[in-house]
Amino acid sequence: SFIFMHSAILSSGINAEYGEGKSALDLAMAAADAAGSRLIIANDPDADRLAAAEKQEDGSWRVFNGNELGAMFGAIALANWQAGNPGTTTEKIYMNCSTVSSKFLRSMAQKEGFLYEECLTGFKWMANMALKKHAEGYTCLLGFEESIGYMYGMNVLDKDGISAGPILSAKAVQLYQEGTTLAAFLEAQYVKYGRHISNNSYFLCYEPSKFDQMFGEIRDGGYPDSVGRFKVTAVRDLTVGYDNNYEDLKPRLPVCPDSHMITFTFENGCLVTLRTSGTEPKIKYYSEIVRSPENPVPEKEMRAELDELVAAVVEHLLQPAKFDLKPRPS
Repeated sequence: SFIFMHSAILSSGINAEYGEGKSALDLAMAAADAAGSRLIIANDPDADRLAAAEKQEDGSWRVFNGNELGAMFGAIALANWQAGNPGTTTEKIYMNCSTVSSKFLRSMAQKEGFLYEECLTGFKWMANMALKKHAEGYTCLLGFEESIGYMYGMNVLDKDGISAGPILSAKAVQLYQEGTTLAAFLEAQYVKYGRHISNNSYFLCYEPSKFDQMFGEIRDGGYPDSVGRFKVTAVRDLTVGYDNNYEDLKPRLPVCPDSHMITFTFENGCLVTLRTSGTEPKIKYYSEIVRSPENPVPEKEMRAELDELVAAVVEHLLQPAKFDLKPRPS
């Protein structure tokens, strides 16, 4: 059984932005427990975002983060398309996500043969890229961002929690009838395409000039070669238009000089993006560690390595004490 929540729950969460943390769904969990439901589907007040939580065997609730849901939607979208188009190749299938989101769709695309692209944050970029590819003969199955926004198909060219909810619910019903769960389904995708773990958060700062000073230090004298013990292998700076992933040193995504955004690639395969918010007094960081299915690493070890890297980034690049950054409220 299910409980569907459509209320102010996601915007009233104390601990979590966009409802990704447990506190944003506490009331829903209590209601679901009382009703004997095992799945929570939640929208924010204007229903453009979608959150989900599933009750585990030990009675606890697992709140899926935005990247985990994006991975599941990608797998669902591809399977649904293949079921409706038996024997058809995937070369004209298309999916995209924001550049700060998980690279899970990229891993899928490398194995399944469809076209994947990343865009700047915001669904105007993802929807416009989908329209462009549609005009070129591609079928867009999914666009998503880590902040629990999903564009499933092209019926709604924006993030839309209403259309995403039934897709996830239908998959859950199928899985429950088969005696398994969404959590197990997600794990199966990691086994197939590689485990992807993210660690995203932010600091608050009410003096915009501090952001300019912080990023100025990162850029002055050249970008860092390492952060703590972690060696930097590539840097993309979409503020100044620099990307040494390419011989011409020019980024393939649009340059945005009015905001700060730098992505570091590390020798261990991790990615970390530092980005200022255009609407809030925040400096956000997005990080991900990926291990291929051919070379699996225990999840605990991956999380420990990513946490160590994030701590080094905070200490050496963000420097909260120096720039008077306030940690995310808990």
